[in-house]
Amino acid sequence: MFWTLGSIYGASAVAFGAFGAHGLKKKIADPSKIAAWNTAAHYQLVHSGMILLTAAAAPKNKIAAGCFAAGITMFSGSIYLLTLDPQRFKALGPVTPIGGLFLIAGWTALAVGSRGKFLPKAS
Repeated sequence: MFWTLGSIYGASAVAFGAFGAHGLKKKIADPSKIAAWNTAAHYQLVHSGMILLTAAAAPKNKIAAGCFAAGITMFSGSIYLLTLDPQRFKALGPVTPIGGLFLIAGWTALAVGSRGKFLPKAS
């Protein structure tokens, strides 16, 4: 499940990034909103890769993968919606940092769950 989700999030991150680079500028003139959109796409792409890595290298670590997925949805998703229609979605403002906390939790869960399995053993 997480492999599929990470792949879908990765593909959509590229699509959202392309839209931000080409289509969004026709609708939004504020450079800070364009920058926010690009940040959301960047974080989505990086953490999509982390979902894939977690699914492949630590498949039992469902907490890490789940935190990455929740973080992408909340962090990037709220930024996309706030950029497109800030008045309509202003209630989502607090969701962005909560999503960031989930991304941090995913990294932490990966570190704690892996217990250094990828470090070479000392001879």
